[in-house]
Amino acid sequence: MPRRKILCITTGGSIDKIYSGDFVVGPPAVRSVLRTVKCSLQVGFKELFRKDSLELTDEDRNSIVEAVKTAKESLVIITHGTDTMDKTALAVRDAGVEKTVLFTGALKPAAFKDSDALFNLGAAFAVIHYLPVGTHVCMNGVVFSDLDKLHKDADSEVFGEGT
Repeated sequence: MPRRKILCITTGGSIDKIYSGDFVVGPPAVRSVLRTVKCSLQVGFKELFRKDSLELTDEDRNSIVEAVKTAKESLVIITHGTDTMDKTALAVRDAGVEKTVLFTGALKPAAFKDSDALFNLGAAFAVIHYLPVGTHVCMNGVVFSDLDKLHKDADSEVFGEGT
């Protein structure tokens, strides 16, 4: 299967947090992660925000939708904070975008030794070529395509499908 170019849109969230006297959203971590693991895919980058996902507004979500719609790439990975990832994914899905869009993030910053960022990013970049057109979430080694059932378990901090 030929590999198409992927656009990676970054919005902030825990994946990009750094410690600077306090935790703040820093530069997007995905570039350095892909460089570190020697990713051979063609990836373009677009930084939209450096925000915790709890700070994202409906206007920000509209900007994300517009960035996806106007992207020339048909494969789009969005790094996003986990607290409101489901809400933004639903906004993209409900906008009727005719592309393969995959959200991912991390529960701990990529800068942390025990972060899930590398695993989640690796899974997202590995599977996006095999997903159908639509909006999906990839977390914890699982792709969630039925966004109406997606939830983040507050106790275990793991994504899953509810009933």
